[in-house]
Amino acid sequence: MAFFVRSSLAAMAILGGLCSCHAVDAADTEVQVEKSVLEAALQLAGDNRSQLETALLNSPVDQLAGMEFLIANMPENDLKTLSAEFLLQNLKLAYQAWEEAPWRDQISEPLFFNNILPYANVNESRDTWRQDFYKRCKPIIAGATSPAEAAVRLNQQLFKQLNVKYSTGRNRADQGPDESIRTGLASCTGLSILLIDACRSVGVPARFVGTPLWVNKSGNHSWVEVWDDGWHFTGACEPTGQELDKGWFKGRAATALVDHPLHAIFAVSYQRTPASFPMVWDPRNQSVSAVNVTERYTKDRPQRPEGCVEVQFKIVGENGARVAVPLEVINEANEVVFQGKSKDDRFDRNDHCSAWLPSGQHFSVRLSEGRSLVNKDLVVGDVDQLTVFVVTDSQSLVEPLHVGKQESREAANGEEEIQVASAGGNSESPVIALRDFLAMAPSLLGDLVKQPFSHAALTATQAGEAADMLWESHVASCLSERKQEMDDRRITMGELEMPFYYRVFGEKPKDGRSLFISMHGGGGAPPQVNDGQWENQKRLYTLAEGVYLVPRAPTNTWNLWHQGHIDGMFQRLIENMIVFEGVNPDKVYLMGYSAGGDGVYQLAPRMADRFAAAAMMAGHPNETSPLGLRNLPFTIHMGGKDSAYKRNLIAAEWQVKLDDLEIADPKGYQHWVAIYPDNGHWMDRKDASALPWMSKFRRTPYPDRIVWKQDDVQHERFYWLAVNKDDVDGRPLVVSTLKNQTVTIEQSEVKRLTVRLNDDMINLDKPIQVMWANETLDAVQARRTIATLAKTLAERGDRKGMFSVEFEITSPDSQKDQ
Repeated sequence: MAFFVRSSLAAMAILGGLCSCHAVDAADTEVQVEKSVLEAALQLAGDNRSQLETALLNSPVDQLAGMEFLIANMPENDLKTLSAEFLLQNLKLAYQAWEEAPWRDQISEPLFFNNILPYANVNESRDTWRQDFYKRCKPIIAGATSPAEAAVRLNQQLFKQLNVKYSTGRNRADQGPDESIRTGLASCTGLSILLIDACRSVGVPARFVGTPLWVNKSGNHSWVEVWDDGWHFTGACEPTGQELDKGWFKGRAATALVDHPLHAIFAVSYQRTPASFPMVWDPRNQSVSAVNVTERYTKDRPQRPEGCVEVQFKIVGENGARVAVPLEVINEANEVVFQGKSKDDRFDRNDHCSAWLPSGQHFSVRLSEGRSLVNKDLVVGDVDQLTVFVVTDSQSLVEPLHVGKQESREAANGEEEIQVASAGGNSESPVIALRDFLAMAPSLLGDLVKQPFSHAALTATQAGEAADMLWESHVASCLSERKQEMDDRRITMGELEMPFYYRVFGEKPKDGRSLFISMHGGGGAPPQVNDGQWENQKRLYTLAEGVYLVPRAPTNTWNLWHQGHIDGMFQRLIENMIVFEGVNPDKVYLMGYSAGGDGVYQLAPRMADRFAAAAMMAGHPNETSPLGLRNLPFTIHMGGKDSAYKRNLIAAEWQVKLDDLEIADPKGYQHWVAIYPDNGHWMDRKDASALPWMSKFRRTPYPDRIVWKQDDVQHERFYWLAVNKDDVDGRPLVVSTLKNQTVTIEQSEVKRLTVRLNDDMINLDKPIQVMWANETLDAVQARRTIATLAKTLAERGDRKGMFSVEFEITSPDSQKDQ
């Protein structure tokens, strides 16, 4: 290979239109990087071009080829955002690791370019990890004589040192190293990113590998390959002694299909290739290149025993978490044909105890948990299947929830068509069908409710699994589709735009950040006046912890914060902040000053189910009612001399109203009213005391009593109730309770209501009694469905706002009229 740009003078020539040609690839195949490619990348950088040019100009002569490679192959978003400082530090430390490695002579320049030099793997955050990992990892690999030995040592020791473990409770699949280390939790994707970065920090070529969906439809998986005279694999945080090319997934990988986009195995390539790596957590993102490496995994495919299918065993507790339970499979001759132990949640979610069993035969499965020893029947079908058992709190074991089977047949067009069926019939196993749907058609999520499987009845465990899948798909969709509006700091709905500013304070708590939405004053004034109010609101308050977010009202009218469009814009804003900034949906607070206080008076009661507490400063309620505040702590701060529009007098009246409501309903209407007698409209920041008061509270997502008073801006849902807008006339009141398996409509000026429930609220496996006033209606047997989960997620963008069950009830009077 000839790299003929080797001087600062030549570097200057790059910017003038002259460029070298490089031969780069993961191993030895040469691919030319033309002048036009680098120039196209620089043009694509837009306003960030100067940063990339600075990085090129300041690269050492003997490292310039590496910087050119990085920029020429860089994803578009990185071209527009990465700084020269970030790139130059990455370049320096990568070359240092390569030069210091004892196996330096074994690592070609193209191999270094593609598998040591890159600063990232997939779409994780671009963290500055190299220096920290170098310090951590250099002592671990001291004395290692090969890349393989170094990688094995890192896999054995690094995760213990970092105190990071596998968990489905991690914040997101595609975590960068900083977030995984900070939280101590990561998926197989996050763990693989950590191990690859660690390898690269000390000169071990490594790359990200995975499959979108195993052939047996049990999920996706990610792992790591390291180079040592060829590529070798290992599971991250899953060391296999002193050896590579072993792992629980080896047999499953051997069944991959090279020509099937869902069932093939791909390795990430930083250098651009015709293929994209299928990131199932961000399926629309095509920015990461890949190579198909399936055939390396299938060449030693194990032979399936004649007449046998693979049966996997998954044992879960009532909370849905996997548990480790010894098991035996016994045939009809009372012979033990298999012994094993199920895997708990320390293992990858797709890693299950499995056995080859003859198809079409009956077996007994003996499960032992503590002192319990229970036999259950198992019928083995003619295709691979997953059997799920639940361990109850009493330590007894119950029947399988479902037995998922994978069937394949040739479709009319010759392409393989996948069907998923439950044991003993042709109906789809809904959770497996959902997984397939999300893997194959994530962009068609809106069509999910049209799929037959989405209306099949679910168990509690299945509903939890489906909710997790849908939430992960929602997060991935938001990260992909809403990134631009977050970068622009602007929510757009129709012809209206709401710019917003925010600042993050403090370290992120384990349960997520707080979010304070703070509305500015003004209104009924020229735009420049309201712009000034917006700027003032940005500086008005500071936080000990959380995100302080100040939107700019979309209009300049007197009622700028309580027009109908605000509700939807705030809804989207909250959804975005949950996904992009890790906000806890139970720690969202609403506040506003002057005209912003007007907005709090109105928005808090009608959007109470989105907030943990609300603070009104120096505003006027107009015609709104406080009834909807039953489950939302509310504080009022007012200057005693703030007499314009009788704000001070009305604040005192609201204090009396809230006192009376709390006396009548002692479990609701928490409030604090502070009227500062010596202050006018400006309270000398005394109102800032509202922030620590609000911070004490968390949202109650499923209150046992709901008081829903409609406003001039009507809503179709409120906590766990919903209505059809056609049934709402004026500002009706609905009061409902949920207690001891009974839903009671105490009072309703709407004749038809929809009740929504989930397994955190009530025992959905028992009948639900329904009462309307003093009249008992027919009991309801709940039916959990994916369609209801998907619909309620789409409405709220809130994991805790998902309900698996909904049913409609009608007032007895209406039924009699009919």
